[in-house]
Amino acid sequence: MKILVIGGTGRLGEPVVRRLVADGHEARVLTRSREIAAERFGGLCEVVAGDVEDRAAVDRALVGCDAVYLSLDGHGDWDLERRGAELVAAAAKEAGLERIGTISGASVCEENTWFPMTRAKFLAERAIRESGVPYTIFRCTMFMELLPSLVRGDKALVMGEQVHPWRFLAAADYARMVSKALALPAAANRTLLIVGPEALTMEQALRTYRRLCAPDAELRHVPFFVLRLLSLFPGRRELRRVGLPIMRYFSKVHEIGSPDEANDLLGAPTTTVDQWCRSRRAFAHAA
Repeated sequence: MKILVIGGTGRLGEPVVRRLVADGHEARVLTRSREIAAERFGGLCEVVAGDVEDRAAVDRALVGCDAVYLSLDGHGDWDLERRGAELVAAAAKEAGLERIGTISGASVCEENTWFPMTRAKFLAERAIRESGVPYTIFRCTMFMELLPSLVRGDKALVMGEQVHPWRFLAAADYARMVSKALALPAAANRTLLIVGPEALTMEQALRTYRRLCAPDAELRHVPFFVLRLLSLFPGRRELRRVGLPIMRYFSKVHEIGSPDEANDLLGAPTTTVDQWCRSRRAFAHAA
């Protein structure tokens, strides 16, 4: 299949692009920065310049493609996922695509749409389902790739009261499942919960990461009111707009549904947090 990936240079999009190519698909990446994409992928895949909110650019990028996959991150512009999904879904319908896929969240449901990010994902899912294009929606749990961002200098930070367990997922496992699903007729018109093999609280996962990858970092619990004060300082815009709201949200919600359907169709993820951390440590030492 020839698959357009929108958001393919991101932390979770890049592994999908690489896995698609490894599995024999032809990947095309739509990106606002050809330079970044060229640096990431070299000649691995075709790169076209354009913005997900530019209908003409999306239409051009879809020419000759069989499927499109969205991995959008507005970096605080929560509604980008809705706007992008609505535009791409309409374009995919007009182009006669065989499949549209998107990443979503394991806590997405109407009850949780009080949070802007979840509302955007919820509405993006609806636009894709109603497009008339066969779809696969991947509702993902917490990714292991989040853990390094919680280590700041010599501190490993648990932000607020994070009591809910999450079945942490490795991006490589996820990419394998996406690649298989987009070409699998049985995965069409399904919303799949994608989770890893073990349930851990944020503290448990971070303790493993600290032990194996950041042994000099001290584990610290930082209350939300302290984070709120810190976010007011200059240079803390990302914490104020993205990090703090997301961590508050995670403290209140949990995974919804069963992964059995996804695991039966696509094969269950197998990478544990311990294995992921050991692999990351080995790669760092080799570099």
